[in-house]
Amino acid sequence: MATLSVAAILFENARRRPDKTALVEGDLRLSFAEVWQRSLAQAGALVGLGVRPGDRVALMAPNTAEFPQAYYAIVAAGAVVVPVHLLLSPPEVEHVLRDSGATLLLCHPAQTETGSAAARATGVRVVTLGAEFERLAADAEPLPSYVTRAADDPAVVFYTSGTTGVPKGAVLSHFNLVMNATVNAFDANDIRADDIALGALPLFHAFGQTVSMNSTWRAGATLVLLPRFDAGRAIELMVKEGVNTFHGVPTMFVSLAAAAAAADVLPELRVCVSGGASLPVAVLERFEEAFGAVVCEGYGLSETSPAAAVNQPSFGTRAGTIGHPLWGVDVEIARAENEQGIELLPTGELGEVVVRGHNVFSGYLGRPEATAEALVDGWLRTGDLGTKDEDGFLRIVDRKKDVIIRGGFNVYPREVEEVLVRHPGIAQVAVIGLPDELHGEEVCAVVVPAPGTDPDGAELVEWSKERLGRHKYPRRVEFMDALPLGPSMKVLKRELRARYSAG
Repeated sequence: MATLSVAAILFENARRRPDKTALVEGDLRLSFAEVWQRSLAQAGALVGLGVRPGDRVALMAPNTAEFPQAYYAIVAAGAVVVPVHLLLSPPEVEHVLRDSGATLLLCHPAQTETGSAAARATGVRVVTLGAEFERLAADAEPLPSYVTRAADDPAVVFYTSGTTGVPKGAVLSHFNLVMNATVNAFDANDIRADDIALGALPLFHAFGQTVSMNSTWRAGATLVLLPRFDAGRAIELMVKEGVNTFHGVPTMFVSLAAAAAAADVLPELRVCVSGGASLPVAVLERFEEAFGAVVCEGYGLSETSPAAAVNQPSFGTRAGTIGHPLWGVDVEIARAENEQGIELLPTGELGEVVVRGHNVFSGYLGRPEATAEALVDGWLRTGDLGTKDEDGFLRIVDRKKDVIIRGGFNVYPREVEEVLVRHPGIAQVAVIGLPDELHGEEVCAVVVPAPGTDPDGAELVEWSKERLGRHKYPRRVEFMDALPLGPSMKVLKRELRARYSAG
């Protein structure tokens, strides 16, 4: 049996570079040896609380130093981390606790109200991070090292934001996560031990957890935490701490590009990675111009640990694409209509994006039917539509279920969004299909106006008409102050459809 643990990422740094700064949050600075000692002490406390190898421990905390310490404590104790999204309501947290079979919830003081209500309803014990957990750790016998796990044992269960129905727990193994961190650090991006990364993405989410935290530490680099993202504050912090690596979702790139004009000094960024949702090319161009840095857009899902493909320096980068598959991962295009098997399509054809490799999850916790639907012939069906060109660059066209069929023609919202976001009066836009008696569906653009502008709906329709095919341009424009975002900062199109279908 091959053994492997995510805990080794932190353990090896404590062994190889004990005095190197691992973690910065506000005035707190911890070396790798200090974070590892704290995690072993907390792992001792978990064992004292009755946590056994394979038990599931829920973790609910913002991007404060408590999160990485508790995360590594849970895996060091041989248990499985169940990260809880901070925007969930008590009933939603209850679902995660019940569905995962968690035996304990580690909860940050800022989340105790929601966490405790859900824990009470499910009979799960709560320990508050900070004073209470530290007291338990001080009284416990620290573990001498991390508990042995098989490479295929579960390490983390991510609850997917459930764009379809109830959230499901995607089970990722130690092998999945260690490989994804390693390949991200050394093959996809050239991450170096003297790099300093900003941890602004939520660590409870797969992107922040693997790419910001685990990959940064896999390379022995420093992680600077920003508990609440604010563009101005992020720029100040990056300059102050000498941050050269930024990982973000498109909404963060939008606000950083806008805030750059007001900043006295900008950080010198060497590595910038965008993921979580598609990055409009216009936003990428604005950010690159403001910061003088190249943005590498990538793609993944909770089910793929999460990174599957990214623009990589070794292949060259191409705006509007998600680059090439990660080392050891295959990303291909299959016939979307064939639900029974995987039928790969030739170069350039549009189909469903399918993934296979060391990053593909074990399955959905307790849901064999859903797992069998997702994993077919050794490939993961992603539900995304895309193409692969002759140079091997992959492009995501849209979610299979977001495609608008107007008068029998397919309209891909992302393509329309790419055009609209270039209008000077538009800061952000989401394009959705709404029921229409004549055409089946009609194209509707939901627009967040750019600061200081007051765009007119009819004028936007005329502007789009000149730039888009007759079946593609929006016939209806709605305005909002902010688009509804889900747990992973993706725009919730189902909420927009529900809101505007009703009237």
